[in-house]
Amino acid sequence: MLTEDHKLQRVEISQRLLQRCQQDNGDEDTTHIGVGPGGDFQANNNLFDNLITGDEIRVHLNTPETKRDSRTWKHPSSPVTKKFKVQRSAAKVMATVFWDAKGVILLDILPQGQCINAARYCSTLDSLKEAFGRKRPGLLRRGVVLQHDNATPHSANLTQQWLQRYGWEILPHPAHSPDLEPSDFHLSGPLKRHLGGMAFETEDDLISELRNWFDNLDVDFFRVGINSLLSRWQKCIDLHGDYVEK
Repeated sequence: MLTEDHKLQRVEISQRLLQRCQQDNGDEDTTHIGVGPGGDFQANNNLFDNLITGDEIRVHLNTPETKRDSRTWKHPSSPVTKKFKVQRSAAKVMATVFWDAKGVILLDILPQGQCINAARYCSTLDSLKEAFGRKRPGLLRRGVVLQHDNATPHSANLTQQWLQRYGWEILPHPAHSPDLEPSDFHLSGPLKRHLGGMAFETEDDLISELRNWFDNLDVDFFRVGINSLLSRWQKCIDLHGDYVEK
């Protein structure tokens, strides 16, 4: 449940980020920020050129299909099909995915039995920094803009010290706002739908499927996910803007 303070924070941060995009584009009006066919916002600015977004996603070795995905077309006279309830397996892995408008930069898998803490997250950031040299040459020189949520490993002092040491900018992210984080609203759902109904015998089999799925995604999938931040920031302002005016 969002409090009035949460809504105010969402609006203020969304306004600041939209204003920054306007300044990068030399526009004074959000309606001039790359509005593409169908009225979709499209990014064309320094912020999105350097933006890296990431989050942790839990995936199970056995993921049941959703009710929607398990539906089949039937004729009225078709016999009733008995469905057996499939339980999600307790065995799971934690995948940390960092990506931008061009694709996945790092997929880091946490072994079963380990947990994400600040030290482990900093180790993952070390791997991400190294991956930039191979996949995004020049990004470290231009300046990294990192978007992640406010989970404890991300906001811990050790992580903040790491980010300050390398001069990475953190994109402001309001609390309780998965709708403003592309890994939540754009990446996680399609991945889990893809895995729905699949069962893997080993962790390695699951990891292999994860890598194949990410590798086969079209670059437009990632571009759309990043660009949609603009319309989501604007929607947040439209939805909660009255809290700023009070």
